[in-house]
Amino acid sequence: MSDGVEYKRLAGLPGLVLGAGRFEAFRFERHYHLDYHIGLVTEGVQRQRVNADAFLLGPGRISVMPPGEVHDGAGECGSAYTLKTFRLSRDLLQRVATELTGSAREPELKSMMLEDPALAAQLLQLHEAMQLSPDASSLSVQSEWLSLLYCLFNRSGAIKPIAVNGANATLSPVHRQRLKDYCLFHLAEKITLDDLAALCGLGRFPFLRRFKQTVGMTPHAWLLRLRLEQACALLAGGKRTIAEVAQGVGFYDQSHFNKAFRQAFGVAPSAY
Repeated sequence: MSDGVEYKRLAGLPGLVLGAGRFEAFRFERHYHLDYHIGLVTEGVQRQRVNADAFLLGPGRISVMPPGEVHDGAGECGSAYTLKTFRLSRDLLQRVATELTGSAREPELKSMMLEDPALAAQLLQLHEAMQLSPDASSLSVQSEWLSLLYCLFNRSGAIKPIAVNGANATLSPVHRQRLKDYCLFHLAEKITLDDLAALCGLGRFPFLRRFKQTVGMTPHAWLLRLRLEQACALLAGGKRTIAEVAQGVGFYDQSHFNKAFRQAFGVAPSAY
């Protein structure tokens, strides 16, 4: 297979560019970027030289590269490797950091190689989800994007963790009921993290933290279950086709509905 790379921009998230490539003969000569790079290798090993130090980027490791850092990259011993990258503009990083910390101060990211297989795997799953998504406004993508960037920046020491405790760490019963009523009324429609956070008068990341602390699930997992529970009620009524039920609870892809239903209840919708 020859060398090649593809880039993708997502509607709804200006300043982010996803990269996915396979390299063997191609070498990244010494260069720098004007944006922030988060790099992950899925197969093989890339050797990076940053200033006078050499690092090996392989599966389970995360490369964090701030703007202006001079570095290179090539396959270790000339071997092939696959590389996935998130490129964040300074404006995007500033917006995200403000949302995560409540402070307008730019995070102090330094070039580093993090050994964290669990976080690397989650970032790769997010990269794949973003590659498959036409935009970045889905509830699952929004939630994972903010949560994983918080974990990465906290892990790298670029930001301080936000304490979540006391009465302000949870959602009130009024907010919980408001969320449920809204989601049931709009179940057939697209529901975003912005929608849910606004119902509680919170920013997206504070809402995420409080929701998980209160409910014990992410908003996406909770909403998915609500959709599937409503699907069960509609299927039991026997008045709608499976396709009608799927669309009625917010699944526009019937195969996705069938897969989610089987994972939740152990049978296909047709057997319920």
